[in-house]
Amino acid sequence: MIDEIIKLAFKEDYGSGDHSSNSSVPENATGKAQLLVKDEGIIAGVELAEKILHHHDSNLVLTTHIKDGEKVKYGDIVLEIEGKSRSILATERLMLNFMQRMSGIATKTNEFVEIIKNTDSKLLDTRKTTPALRAFEKWAVRIGGGHNHRMGLYDMIMIKDNHIDYAGGIKNAIENANRYIKEKNLDIKIEIEVRDAKELKEVLEIGNVQRIMLDNFSPEQIKALLPTIPKEFETEASGNINKENILSYAETGVNFISSGALTHSYKSLDLSLKANFNA
Repeated sequence: MIDEIIKLAFKEDYGSGDHSSNSSVPENATGKAQLLVKDEGIIAGVELAEKILHHHDSNLVLTTHIKDGEKVKYGDIVLEIEGKSRSILATERLMLNFMQRMSGIATKTNEFVEIIKNTDSKLLDTRKTTPALRAFEKWAVRIGGGHNHRMGLYDMIMIKDNHIDYAGGIKNAIENANRYIKEKNLDIKIEIEVRDAKELKEVLEIGNVQRIMLDNFSPEQIKALLPTIPKEFETEASGNINKENILSYAETGVNFISSGALTHSYKSLDLSLKANFNA
């Protein structure tokens, strides 16, 4: 999927050719460039940068100074590129676009992870990602120290409020899901979302799910309800999780905390690529 996205990104950007570079830079000209950091955070997309560069020109030489997941500050040199000048120019913007966004996601994820590092809760992302770019954004979450929830609709059954309503209730939804897994011979987990203590009680009476999502519950509500949930069920807190309240959720003892903010409310890291004639 990653290779396909890179291919499509070049098709979108490169089109019939880089006429700016082809018209002004001699075909056989070679050069060097440095990827510079103009911000502070966690770098992400270094491994991806090599894929992008070599997709366009396998002869480009990449020297990495800072690896994915490392902290960076203003003035740091992440990597250096050497090879055909036109190739460097053709790959510059795609590389920066992906790396700036991935680094922003990794940085935000790491901020959350650091806050809850002394608890047993794991931080999860969600499906609130940019369409067609999920693989990169969830990759960035992992680089930042977080964990991926399901990748898509295909690798977990997640019964949310609308599913429950359309199915005619919690009991019908759970029974239908288990029947479906058996008929299709699938090896996937079932997670169900509950909206209040009444729905939680109903789920516990029925069972046959692996994880219970406590959606939009306050930390106080979760702390009061967790002792009623047998250890055989994984528990997840979700809904309006932010930097200010995530520790309170983690301290309840919930197994997982999911936050859409990791991939939809981040700030891109400021990076730039500069020609380097003195290297």
